[in-house]
Amino acid sequence: MLGEEMLAVHYHSHLDVIVDGQHVTVPAHIGIDTVRQAISPLHTHDTTGIVHIESAKDIPFTLGQFFTEWGQPLTTDQVGTKTISSGEVLHVYRNGAPVAGNPAALRFQAHNEIAVWVGPSNATPHVPTTYKFPAGL
Repeated sequence: MLGEEMLAVHYHSHLDVIVDGQHVTVPAHIGIDTVRQAISPLHTHDTTGIVHIESAKDIPFTLGQFFTEWGQPLTTDQVGTKTISSGEVLHVYRNGAPVAGNPAALRFQAHNEIAVWVGPSNATPHVPTTYKFPAGL
């Protein structure tokens, strides 16, 4: 946690989490400790799903790091409180394209639309392919 935002590296991604057909709200203030007035390089300001990546150094930041800031697990068999059971699958998408491998290893990139989808293995996921970021982000 930092005492202030570091903006040498500054970009944003958008995250959608969809579990069993329901959108899970990405909470406001992930990575922000208002009591200690500290902030993580990965954080949210509101519930839009916009993830702010603001750092003094250009290092890879991952989806797993963000879920850790959120206090939720992200593994191949669990997303938050949802354990993937028999007959279900977890898929991760970047800009509508499937991303293989460990979901926690996905690296954030500027203006990406990231979707984490959990549902029946015989279902066809419908996930966003883009996100219209507000001007200035």
